[in-house]
Amino acid sequence: MAKEPVRVLVTGAAGQIGYALVPMIARGIMLGADQPVILHMLDIPPAAEALNGVRMELVDAAFPLLKGVVATTDVVEACTGVNVAVMVGGFPRKEGMERKDVMSKNVSIYKSQASALEQHAAPNCKVLVVANPANTNALILKEFAPSIPAKNITCLTRLDHNRALGQISERLNVQVSDVKNVIIWGNHSSTQYPDVNHATVRDKPVRELVKDDEWLNGEFITTVQQRGAAIIKARKLSSALSAASAACDHIRDWVLGTPEGTWVSMGVYSDGSYNAPAGVIYSFPVTCKNGEWTIVQGLAIDEFSRKKLELTGAELTEEKELAYSCLS
Repeated sequence: MAKEPVRVLVTGAAGQIGYALVPMIARGIMLGADQPVILHMLDIPPAAEALNGVRMELVDAAFPLLKGVVATTDVVEACTGVNVAVMVGGFPRKEGMERKDVMSKNVSIYKSQASALEQHAAPNCKVLVVANPANTNALILKEFAPSIPAKNITCLTRLDHNRALGQISERLNVQVSDVKNVIIWGNHSSTQYPDVNHATVRDKPVRELVKDDEWLNGEFITTVQQRGAAIIKARKLSSALSAASAACDHIRDWVLGTPEGTWVSMGVYSDGSYNAPAGVIYSFPVTCKNGEWTIVQGLAIDEFSRKKLELTGAELTEEKELAYSCLS
């Protein structure tokens, strides 16, 4: 028997990431090859014509799983009945802008979208925030949508996780699918900590295989932290294809489950595990089953890692305070 369609919202859908993401969703990459979808696409009024162009292309692609498209600049229409919301739209930091100015713009965007989701989304809607500052945008959304369970509001650090897998794969000249259990801790920013201390390649520890702690504790970390900037330098545009692919990975694993013995990185509402600050959206290693994520517990954290976790946690606490100051 055919499955009921799942309604998936993509905000900022006429932008670069949105344009890369919506065909992936329509092709079944996010929710599975047997799961019909109805796409809800939202963008701002100046992008309405471009958004209609994306809608036209979705029709022209004749995706068998795509059972409907809502393309709108109205936030209520966009949020009505959605089961999954991927929040790509946000206000990007422009040259000369202070962090507080960017935060203030995003606070107002996420405040209004949180209200619309709370009032009009389907019960148990799963939310993924992609727009930067992703962790703090997700926290703002959580604050203004109190009836959406905190566990249903997440942010994207899977892109960083996938970047870390890719770096190890290239360094060891192995298939990326053989690299398992890297971790991204903390903020989706240059303070994030890509951690390979528990990572393996075909059950052998990555540290033993790489045999170069200087690289793993230095260049590897900074390469992952600054990969977004490197792509902007190369493309003159920010990461879109890889961000869209990571968003699909994040939702797919959350909904359909992580493979046995494998964890992934997700920005989730912190309960203080690993001495991370509670009450922020912090990236942890998680496993997923039956549509629920669980933080992997009991991993050994060495002194080098402890300092990195504290640094990124402190930045998230500072961002939280900055965001809250924009509310007053």
